[in-house]
Parts: sequence; C-alpha cells; structure tokens
Amino acid sequence: MVPNELIANISKSQYLSDQWVKTNVVPFYTEVKIRYVLVGNEILTNPDTGTWYNLVPAMRRIKSSLKTHKIHKVKVGTPSAMNVLESSFPPSNGTFRSDISAPIIKPMLQFLNRTKSFFFVDVYPYFAWADNAKDINLDYALFESKNVTYTDPVTSLTYTNLFDQMMDAIVFAMKRLGYPDIRLFIAETGWPNNGDFDQIGANIYNAATYNRNVVKRLTTKPAFGTPARPGSVIPSFIFALYNENQKPGPGTERHFGLLYPNGSKVYEIDLSGNTPEYTKPLPAPTNNEPYKGKIWCVAAEGANKTALGDAISYACSQGNKTCEQIQPGNKCFKPNSLVWHASYAFSSYWAQFKKMGGSCYFNGLATQTVSDPSFGHCKFPSVTL
Repeated sequence: MVPNELIANISKSQYLSDQWVKTNVVPFYTEVKIRYVLVGNEILTNPDTGTWYNLVPAMRRIKSSLKTHKIHKVKVGTPSAMNVLESSFPPSNGTFRSDISAPIIKPMLQFLNRTKSFFFVDVYPYFAWADNAKDINLDYALFESKNVTYTDPVTSLTYTNLFDQMMDAIVFAMKRLGYPDIRLFIAETGWPNNGDFDQIGANIYNAATYNRNVVKRLTTKPAFGTPARPGSVIPSFIFALYNENQKPGPGTERHFGLLYPNGSKVYEIDLSGNTPEYTKPLPAPTNNEPYKGKIWCVAAEGANKTALGDAISYACSQGNKTCEQIQPGNKCFKPNSLVWHASYAFSSYWAQFKKMGGSCYFNGLATQTVSDPSFGHCKFPSVTL
C-alpha cells in the first residue's frame, strides 16, 4: 500500500512512482504472491487536504511503474469506506457523494475498468447496525436472520442480510455513473470482539458469529454473489489478524483481531470455511443492548506518570472550569495524587466533550469504568447513556 502522505508527490512524478515500485514491490515480487497494490487508505473519507485530486493520477503512475518493471499481473486500486456514498438505502438508490462523484470517482472507475481492476471497499455491517440498532435487526447484520428480509421497492430484489445491502448499494452507485460491471473486492470486513461500555454489540460471540458466517458465505462454491450480482465471486480480506492493542480511538479499534497480541486465538475460526461445527462454546453476549447508566473516565492502571501530567494539562486547558475542583482548597484536591487528579480531569473532560467527539482514551492513559470513583465531598462528572 502506498502511504497516504506519498500520494501527492507520486501523482506529480513518474520517477518517484518508479522508485517506490522498485523499492517496495520489485525485490519481493518473485518470492511473495503480490497481486494488488493499493494507493492510500480511505482517502475520500476525511476532508480534502489536497490529496483527493491526486489520488487517480497517483494510481495511473503506479500502474505505469509496474509495467516499466515488467510486472503485469498486479492490479492497482484504492480502498474506500462506505461513506463515499451519499445514499445507500434502498440499495437501488446507491449514489456517490456529490463532492467526489464527478471529479474523482468517475475517473477512478474509468481507470479500474480500463485496467480490469476492482473497486476495493471496506464493508462493516457492525458500524451500520451500531449506528441504528433500533431499526436494524442484529441477526440480519450477523447473517443469522431466519425470517427478517428486506425487499428493494425499485428492483424487487430481496435481501436476507445487511452485508448484501451494503455491497449492492456500491454496485448501483457505480452503475449510475455508467460502470455497471466493475468487480468488487472487500479490502476489509470484520466485527469487534470487545469495546468500551458505550459501544453496543462489540463482543466475542458476535465477532465469531459474523466472521464465521462471512467466511462461509464468501467461500461457498458455486459463489453466492449478491442479489444484484448473483454468482459473482467477491475476493475479501478479514480485518484483522491481531487485536491492535496500541491503536488510538474508541475501544473497538483495538479489538478487531482473530488473535490476541501474544498470538493466542480470541475464538475458533477456520478461514477455509470448511469447519461445520466448532467445539468450544462462545461466551454469551452481554452488551447487545445499549448500556444504561453512568460511565466515568479514569486513569488506566500502570499509566506512565510523566505522560499523565501532560494529559492532565491537556484536559484542563480544553474546557470551561474542567479542573476547577482539583485546584488546592477545592472539593477534589485531596488526596493530592497524580492518578487521582488525572482521573478527575479525564472524567470532567469526557463529560464535557463526549457529545462533540471527545473520547476517553488520552493515548492509552485513560479507561472507562462503571464504578463511581467519587469520594466523600468530591463528585466526579460522568457520562450518562
């Protein structure tokens, strides 16, 4: 994968593109089964920092560099998140966002079509379900639904799971731009095996169920395809091999792995799709309903003391009177300890900023708790779900 930060330069220089391929592909090509080079990752998700318009030119450069080095069997693409769509429901209404549709997506589809490459997409029914758990049935998102279906009112195609709906929304969006036949490739799909208290449905039971079902679905022969493309083969990658324990962001970000960081299995899975039954029972899910109650954000056990000091400074400088109560003489000053003050500052910051996207993470120094850390006269601010 070409890193996001190199795209702008590569788009303007064939020499740089040739050098990148020479360094990152050529030495390994004979020994490693390299089949795809992806340019950037979810470039069109975040606001444009000058990279959007360089994306397709960079893809063309990389393809040209591969040819220069006599490498002809490697496809070039770029992975997109589902938010490249403006509309995805019903699937027949799939439409690319108006800010990228004509200037970026259309030339990209032209390139993919000409080079017989794939539209690479990151498909996460988990996020679509978690954002709208009231209206979307969980079993429908996990491929477990026996009697829940959805029929598209325009095409009359009937859907038995959320995954197919999401894939076909992309199919119809491409068709709308005049490219009905470009193949789909799932660059990422998966389900988190754990998360924060405020993250619904992230557990081992659901992760194992989803990943086992998606593997079975994608390895069935003859291929299922989707309602809009029955029988089509959809090559796919499961995300991820390991729980990425140092990744920032919400708890789910660190819990998509099939394995723990030490290499042991989070749950049994067979990526060939051949195992009919698994021997070890899965732990029953406990968070399929939204957590109701208060949550606090406190300093994580063993957090680095120097880093905690910096994090307190950050939390206290952001809001209005965020840390007033831990000033000398106020209700939460005592006990006068770094961990105590950090826990108050984190909770106060999170209570104030969660609605605006503030998280309880602080580079791994903070963790959520449902045990009230308040003590005596000192009441910690909390988030109520």
